[in-house]
Amino acid sequence: MVAIILLIICLAASSVGAVVGAGGGVIIKPVLDMLGILPVSTVSFCSGCTVLGMSVCSLIRNRNDGVKLQLKTSTALAIGAVTGGLVGKWLFELVKTGYGNERVLGAVQAIFLTLITIGVFLYVCNKDKLPSKNVKNVVAAVIIGIFLGIISSFLGIGGGTSNVAVLFFFFSMEAKQAAKNSLYIIIFSQISSIISAFVTGSVPDFQWIDLACMVVGGIGGALIGAAISKRIDNKGVEKVLKLLLIIIILIDFYNVLKFTIL
Repeated sequence: MVAIILLIICLAASSVGAVVGAGGGVIIKPVLDMLGILPVSTVSFCSGCTVLGMSVCSLIRNRNDGVKLQLKTSTALAIGAVTGGLVGKWLFELVKTGYGNERVLGAVQAIFLTLITIGVFLYVCNKDKLPSKNVKNVVAAVIIGIFLGIISSFLGIGGGTSNVAVLFFFFSMEAKQAAKNSLYIIIFSQISSIISAFVTGSVPDFQWIDLACMVVGGIGGALIGAAISKRIDNKGVEKVLKLLLIIIILIDFYNVLKFTIL
């Protein structure tokens, strides 16, 4: 029964994530934390694996959709995200072992995710009124990527809406282009995080059937999301992103209360 629930959640989350470039993890992680059907550390690891599978499938499916992948910029961001992913994984294990309590780990992740998501929502709602940059410097892009990788790995969200907001602001990308480049960056940050977990022996306990259902849901969501993306324009993607952010904020706020008070 748990495996079926995981499949449905990951299918729905990845469908939306593929459209907006959030990867799905930013939905999967808080929803599963809210339901409490898996330990926090297991959710983080399995969510990362799901997002990786979904991102690879989505990029392959959309390779000829006419939306440009800015390889120079996104590769620099991805290189930074790999480094940041390792740092984020180290911070995750530091909090996990330092407190030895899944509730504390869940509370810390929920608080940071809530604050970041609120910030992204406020920016997306007002981005047309704010000046954007067009960063060309590779070193600057790598540094930005490091911060994205830290957020992605520590929170177990794959990349999420923070990637999209950064691509909007620092690189003046439109919604569809930001979504595609975000998924490209997510692939690298998640590979580094997963490899790090195996190398350091910090892979949490999980059921293979649960992980398999999550990854299948992620890949299925990527295919559905690709079909949806073809039928909406940049404004449509932005509307979906805003709605997604509101839902995530509400779930994250509940999770903060759940891990700290309830």
